[in-house]
Amino acid sequence: MLNIKILGSGCANCKRLEALAREVVGSLGLEAEFEKVTDMAEIMTYPILSTPGLVINGKVVSSGRIPGLSEIEAWLKQA
Repeated sequence: MLNIKILGSGCANCKRLEALAREVVGSLGLEAEFEKVTDMAEIMTYPILSTPGLVINGKVVSSGRIPGLSEIEAWLKQA
C-alpha cells in the first residue's frame, strides 16, 4: 500500500493536489493511505521551500506547485 502525504496548511491548492492524487490512485486501481500534514514543524522536516508538497512513500516528489495528472501517475507507478 502506498503512503501519500499532502504537505500544507489546508489551502485551496493543498485540497486540489489531494483531489488530483486521489483521482489518479482511483484510476490506476491502487491502494493508498492519504495523510494531511498541516503542522509547520513537521512540514519543515521535509526538504521543501513552499507548499503544497506531495510525498509518496517518504520521498518528496513535488513542492510549490500543482503537478499534472500524468506527472502524478508516473510518480505513483514508480513507487
